[in-house]
Amino acid sequence: MVAALLYGEDDGLVRERAGRLARAVVEDISDPFRVADVSLAALKDEPSRLLDEMAAMSLTGGRRLVRLERAGNAQSGTIEAVLDDPAITPDGSFLVVTAGPMAPRDSLRKLFEGHDRGAAIPCYQDDARSLEALIHESLERHGLSAEPSALAYLCDNLGSDRQISRSELEKLALYKGRNGGAITLAEAEANVGDGAPQARDDVALATASGDQAALDKALQKCRIAGEQPITILRAVIRHLQRLHLISLKAARGDDIGRLIKSHRPPIFFKHQAIVRRQIQNWRPRRLAQALAILTEAELDCKTTGLPADAICGRALIRIANAARPPSRG
Repeated sequence: MVAALLYGEDDGLVRERAGRLARAVVEDISDPFRVADVSLAALKDEPSRLLDEMAAMSLTGGRRLVRLERAGNAQSGTIEAVLDDPAITPDGSFLVVTAGPMAPRDSLRKLFEGHDRGAAIPCYQDDARSLEALIHESLERHGLSAEPSALAYLCDNLGSDRQISRSELEKLALYKGRNGGAITLAEAEANVGDGAPQARDDVALATASGDQAALDKALQKCRIAGEQPITILRAVIRHLQRLHLISLKAARGDDIGRLIKSHRPPIFFKHQAIVRRQIQNWRPRRLAQALAILTEAELDCKTTGLPADAICGRALIRIANAARPPSRG
């Protein structure tokens, strides 16, 4: 293998894994004799630059590392030439390519997935389970834990970017100090959260409650914070998936209150009453239909070329309009 592509919507996780892979190739990634960064601008001016860097020999011995960041389909042909060149051997230079979100049909992703000398590594945003594990792992390194309400708050306000999540948790640990103990809700609120995660939560809660005025306000907050429509849709999808799971268990006779309190990751206590009302208002079948609408909207954002804000807004309004207690089943 001579190259790897790391891609996904979690830019922080892309950078973290790319850095880990780079250090596996070269111990000191600041070594100018063994590490070469090729910019997209340089590659546009000199298309052969990437192949030249990959063919270069290390002056100090050891493998060389070549990095290309923010690549896209436009670079597929240039990278394919590298992968196909027999002069680039597995014990020679190694190419690390990073990119943003990529659909299965994107030529760059297809190239790395289908080539026997390349590998494609997706970097998805932390889901509920991996985010909670990240929080525990980060705090435990400092001899800390989190009270249930603080853990719920952290789960609601982290997760969109792995490196930002780690940075926020490090900041929280520094604030808490080295005396150990449990992070309280007040300490979590004082140190973590820039408004954007809360705005996404507000969108999800307003959509599932059918509160059009609150939905409009929350969407405006998301736009001001620079949130992307797909990120907003996924926040609502995660919330409805949570409602769907709990409602299925409640339909079997489990107590809703107990289900809400025991749900993992924990539901922020200020949201628990709202979630309870939403579960009582929605049925599993209608939640499944709402999730299908959101999934279709996300696909349309990626494939149709239509304004993503409009697609997102229309889907959320459809669900908010349907968020009323059904008369039967």
